[in-house]
Amino acid sequence: MKRKKEKNKGKSVKITGIDITDDTLTSRGGLNLFVRYLDGIEIMSPITELFGSIRKTNRGNGIEDIFKQLLCNFADGTSRHLVHYDMIKEDSGYAGVIESTPSTLMSSHVVKRFFTAFSMARTWQFRGLLKGLFIWRINLKKPDVIELFIDTMVMDNDEARRRHGVQPTYKRKKGFQPLQMIWDRYIIDAVFRGGKKHCNHGNAVENMVRDVVQKIRTEYRSDVPIIIKMDSGFFDQKLFEVFEELGVGYVVSGKLYADIKEYVKKVKHETWQQYKNKEQVWDYVEFMDKRGNWTKARRAIYCSPRQEGAQLMLEFARPDTILYTNLGMGEKIDELLAHAEQKQLLNAENIIERAHSRGSGELIHRAFKNFGHEELPFKKFVPNAAYYYCMVLAFFLFESFKEDVCSEIIPLAAYATTVRRKLIDCAAKIAKTANKIILKVTPATWKNLKFDVLWKRSGAPPQFAWA
Repeated sequence: MKRKKEKNKGKSVKITGIDITDDTLTSRGGLNLFVRYLDGIEIMSPITELFGSIRKTNRGNGIEDIFKQLLCNFADGTSRHLVHYDMIKEDSGYAGVIESTPSTLMSSHVVKRFFTAFSMARTWQFRGLLKGLFIWRINLKKPDVIELFIDTMVMDNDEARRRHGVQPTYKRKKGFQPLQMIWDRYIIDAVFRGGKKHCNHGNAVENMVRDVVQKIRTEYRSDVPIIIKMDSGFFDQKLFEVFEELGVGYVVSGKLYADIKEYVKKVKHETWQQYKNKEQVWDYVEFMDKRGNWTKARRAIYCSPRQEGAQLMLEFARPDTILYTNLGMGEKIDELLAHAEQKQLLNAENIIERAHSRGSGELIHRAFKNFGHEELPFKKFVPNAAYYYCMVLAFFLFESFKEDVCSEIIPLAAYATTVRRKLIDCAAKIAKTANKIILKVTPATWKNLKFDVLWKRSGAPPQFAWA
């Protein structure tokens, strides 16, 4: 022990003072990969086309620079408050890592003026951009069947100051309740609405479905089967008729009316069948059901859970459900599924599985809230709508960035918090040498994150073609 102490004598690692460095340092080194990705897919070209006219003069930041800073701030996720822009405006390292200069970084006042310049009509431009990005992703993946999930998402603004459009929601919280359409891990379309708007309010769902279906069939494939999944909040014959007219499939949770329960009680025991997955066992029975004002009967599947995990469920404690679908009813969707060699999706067990997969859509809502935030910053409805759509756009691009660049390093299902801690929040130095700007990271970061691989991928992503 004495020899070891003598050997280390004079090599103290204690910090005995502090000083200021002129080096350009950043704690968000991984954010540059996201900037390179945005540049690589050329997303700023359609953004400029759609929103360029919002700037009335050539003074100040250009529209590309504004959106780059907004998207990077959402991806960074350090703070939801607009005053955070005032803090990072003084950070030359942050300016360097997003490839800007400190003088062009926006203040909170610039951000406020930008969003308050939006009209409601202009916010709808975000929807067209989201659907364009959706077509880009499905043309990359080329799915045989497209499954869409439609639901509303409550944004809790209960503790915020009074906001226009903040109203009581079904979750007993005051907030906004946008209608959202989800495919895979992406929010591909949305209607920003006040909190009191119920799921199937007005014609929003019908118009959303008609527009997306037309876009899929004209810009992807005219014969691809489309299946839409929804909960009981969308249990409406008018919607069913729209889906049947469009030739798309639907799996929708129904309502357990008294006459249905009485009918099921009389069904013979041998008529029931069983569906199993890894965690649950369900008893189910099929029949044709026609509600009071319906023009025709539709396929119904009544499900009663028997077992959850290793635990059997008592009859009185079973949360029974009923599903309505047009799959397997001889309509156009059956023909499309057969042509795509997906006839197994017409079976009752697969339909029940489709209904259970709605839970993955709910997880996308959770992932979106983890990425962004529920409380919106403005008092007026339209600026909040523009802010919300910008956040949805950033979330879409962040998810595609995960898939195209980071998939071998970070799981696709990882929430934004994980991506930020593992990838974005890494120390780096921005050095200028021989007319070059170089981002330097530690050897550990280079090795553990395969930073050189991520760098190459972020600079050469799949191209986004804006129609």
